[in-house]
Amino acid sequence: MHIPLPRTALLTGVGRRRGIAAAIARGLAADGYDLALNYFEPYDRRVLGESSDVELLADELRESGRRVELLPGDLGDPRVPPSLMADAHDALGPLGALVTCHCESVDSSILDTTVESFDRHYAVNVRATWQLLKAFAEQVEPGTEAPGGAMIALTSDHTVHNLPYGATKGALDRLVLAGTHELADRGIRTNLINPGPIDTGWMTEEVRRAGAAQTPGGELGSTDTVADLVRFLISERGAWIRGQLLYSNGGFATPAL
Repeated sequence: MHIPLPRTALLTGVGRRRGIAAAIARGLAADGYDLALNYFEPYDRRVLGESSDVELLADELRESGRRVELLPGDLGDPRVPPSLMADAHDALGPLGALVTCHCESVDSSILDTTVESFDRHYAVNVRATWQLLKAFAEQVEPGTEAPGGAMIALTSDHTVHNLPYGATKGALDRLVLAGTHELADRGIRTNLINPGPIDTGWMTEEVRRAGAAQTPGGELGSTDTVADLVRFLISERGAWIRGQLLYSNGGFATPAL
């Protein structure tokens, strides 16, 4: 007998209400999911120059009747990912979905990337995602009748002058795609989404115009276009899509790298 996934999810990298992760949280809440939201305000301040307003997002989602647990933590610390999963499980019960939206992203190139920056990118973008996926899968005993779970990671192919970010996103892709095969006996399905350029407050008008011009429809995607695909992949209707890196970018023409 098929058992549906629990409507509980852990989302990482939530931080700001206008970000992609916040749109995903709203979409999953509308689908009846209770949520554990991870964020790390020092990153928002350091890289984005903004403070986290995740508490306001949590209040918004709770008003819709959903349970929401806020779980701050630096995913660059190897102790944090397993504890996040344990705390989310304690708060919400077994998790049906894991969506990783967190990243370290600091512009630098081959000649000026520092070892310290590269190592932090690897720790956050790759090692933490592996730890989270491992802990997510360990909720389920292999070969049991448990429903398993759906894991989705956000990725990117932006590498030029963004070397440590792009290089570690490539490693992330291989890691997540392997999960569908290695964790099949636990009923875990994994996919990646490359959403192309999404304006979450970082684009200038010039960047928006240039990005739209490289898209056949003449417009960029939004945080909601990403959330819509996540909602589908986590749903029963999307359960047959496994082990895929999906370009959900409106046909955006990525410059030759």
